[in-house]
Amino acid sequence: MAWSIAQVARMSKVTSRTLRHYDSIGLLAPAWVGDNGYRYYEKEQVHRLQQILLLRDLGLGLDVVAEMLNGTDQLTVLRDHHRWLQDERQRLDRLADTVARTIRELEGGDEVKIEELFDGIDAKTQARHEAELVERYGEGAKEHIAESRKKMQGWTRADADRFMAQWKDIAEELGGLYTAGTAIDAPQTQELIDRHYRWICLSWTPDRESYSGLGDLYVDSDEFRGNFEVENGNMAEWMRDAMKHYARERL
Repeated sequence: MAWSIAQVARMSKVTSRTLRHYDSIGLLAPAWVGDNGYRYYEKEQVHRLQQILLLRDLGLGLDVVAEMLNGTDQLTVLRDHHRWLQDERQRLDRLADTVARTIRELEGGDEVKIEELFDGIDAKTQARHEAELVERYGEGAKEHIAESRKKMQGWTRADADRFMAQWKDIAEELGGLYTAGTAIDAPQTQELIDRHYRWICLSWTPDRESYSGLGDLYVDSDEFRGNFEVENGNMAEWMRDAMKHYARERL
C-alpha cells in the first residue's frame, strides 16, 4: 500500500513542505515519484518518518537524526524512545500532582495561569518560540510578548476555550475561501482577515510591520505552517499575502 505526500502530511501532521525538505537532504526519500511529479510513500518510509519525528521530539537536530537512523536499527531507536517516554510520563505525573495541589490551595475563581493556556507545550518549547521571535524580529518582539502575557494574565479556562474556538471558526472560513480560489483582495477575504486581526488583538496588538511579519512566520515556520493545511494544499502563502494586503490598506 502507498500513500501520497498529502496523505502522509495529514496522517503525521507534518507539512508537505517539510517532507519535501527531508527528501532534498537525503533524510527521507519517497518510495517513488509518479509521472505527475507527486511523491508516494510505502510502509517502510512511513516507519522511518515516525522515527524521525520521535527523535526530533527529543530535541535532536536533523544532522544527528540522520546519523542515528543510518547507523542504528529501528528496534533500538524505538526502545530508546520508549524508555524516554516512560521517564517523561513520570515527570508529567509529578507535574500534574503539583498543579492539583495548587488548584486546591486557590481560593475561589478559575483563573488560569498563563502557561496553562498552552496545553502540551512545555516551558522550554514556549521559551524557544519566544527566543525565535526575538531573533527574527529584534528586541521589539519582547514588547509584544510582554503585552500578550499581560493581556492573558487574568484569563479563565472559559476565556481560553473561547479564544481557540474563535480561531477554529476563522480558520475554517478561510479554508473555504482559499479552496474556492477567492482573491486575497476580495471583500469577503479582507473582511475575514479583519476578523483575524481583531482576534489577534485579544492577546496583543500588532502594527502594520508586525502583522505582516506574522504572515511571514505562518509560511516560514513548519510548526505554524501545519495549521494551514487544507484538503487540496496549504493556504499559508495565500494567508500571508492577504494579511500583507490588509496591513498595507488598513494599518
